[in-house]
Amino acid sequence: MNYVNMNLSEENTLTKLSRMAEESGFIKPELYRKYEVKRGLRDLDGKGVLVGLTEIGEVHSYIMDEGEKVSVPGRLIYRGIDIRDIVKGFIEDNRYGFEETAYLLLFGNLPDPNAQKEFEQLLSLYQRLPEDFTRDVILKAPSKDIMNTLARSVLALYSFDENPDDTSMQNVLKQCLRLVACFPSLAVYGYHALSHYHGSQSLYIHSPRADLSIAENILAMLRPDSSYTQLEATLLDLALVLHAEHGGGNNSSFVTHVVTSTGTDTYSAMAAAIGALKGPRHGGANIKVVQMFEDIKEKLKDWEDDEEIEQYLTRILSKDAFDRTGLIYGIGHAVYSISDPRTVILKGYVSQLAQEKGLEDEFNLYAKVETLAPQVIAKFNTMYKTVSANVDFYSGFVYKMLNIPMEMFTPIFAISRIVGWSAHRIEEIANSGKIIRPAYKSVAPRRSYLRMNERSRDM
Repeated sequence: MNYVNMNLSEENTLTKLSRMAEESGFIKPELYRKYEVKRGLRDLDGKGVLVGLTEIGEVHSYIMDEGEKVSVPGRLIYRGIDIRDIVKGFIEDNRYGFEETAYLLLFGNLPDPNAQKEFEQLLSLYQRLPEDFTRDVILKAPSKDIMNTLARSVLALYSFDENPDDTSMQNVLKQCLRLVACFPSLAVYGYHALSHYHGSQSLYIHSPRADLSIAENILAMLRPDSSYTQLEATLLDLALVLHAEHGGGNNSSFVTHVVTSTGTDTYSAMAAAIGALKGPRHGGANIKVVQMFEDIKEKLKDWEDDEEIEQYLTRILSKDAFDRTGLIYGIGHAVYSISDPRTVILKGYVSQLAQEKGLEDEFNLYAKVETLAPQVIAKFNTMYKTVSANVDFYSGFVYKMLNIPMEMFTPIFAISRIVGWSAHRIEEIANSGKIIRPAYKSVAPRRSYLRMNERSRDM
């Protein structure tokens, strides 16, 4: 074909083709009801469609009473142990908990002191990246989105693995532990590449230290002077613990099961999970919370005036304020209704950090919105009788107080959730399940093939 003399406008052509693509992709909503399709794999009452079994994590938010669903305060359970008890244990012992939590999720039991030490030594051994990896993979092709950098880096690590396609349990475990250990470096170095090449900031690369926890290493590698306070590291460690796992039904963990079921390699499975977490409906909500509060702080005259706050929240719901989506970010959850246990745990420590940073007024504003928003939502839309703040409501505020750049919010989520993904990949392999292949029903009408000279320009 000779396209040289064609007078083709790329924009006009793409506009036309995109319209055609959208029209061809649209399915009438009533067909989903007709064929009883559970869109989003959720029932009409919001319950998830049961697609698998897991022993890793459990999300508990309601009980059945005489056939009726009754909401209860939310609980998050790791390997049968309530997250509140896990947090209480390591906080009262005045130690970091993410490594212990990782051991529990991966191996099913809490480690004794010797097992904990051996596990931490193994992670320290695995935390250094391959020689010249930072220069050749991360710094030479900086991305404007660190989640993309993270996914690309994970796929690149395949090339440095002597047995990348070996799906034996020992090899997969080794690959997963290497990823758990090096994710902080991949994400932090990705941020430094972004800030240097796209933000004209000074470039500095700190190596991870074997004597520091994962939370401490994140702060030490991220900051120019590698300094941090005990409370800062404790809060980040706590955030990592609370985000490490959320049952097999969350989108990215389900993706891990789906991709693992094909028999593919660990790096491909984890890159797919990263792609799922990157989506703003999954991992990026705390960014929107911070942005929303910046708008609230700017627009409110009196942060203590409940009536003024309620009026502005109503404007947000009415799509007259902030990003005009009608959403109060950080309020409500697909599973929890009365309370998100992660929010309950995090809030008390957020108050301490706010005092240390001199941001008590801003914390009080968050607390007021947390209280008032459910009331405003209930008045605005009677369908939502019970909603509460989810973990994203305060996690973004925590990261902001830790001077963690907004571009790192979702990557920190990934640094934590790689543990859960690894546990779910191992669980899928251990059970030797079939390839996950749900059914889709075609509702396209049958048509005859038309020869080229029989087709009109408007088809």
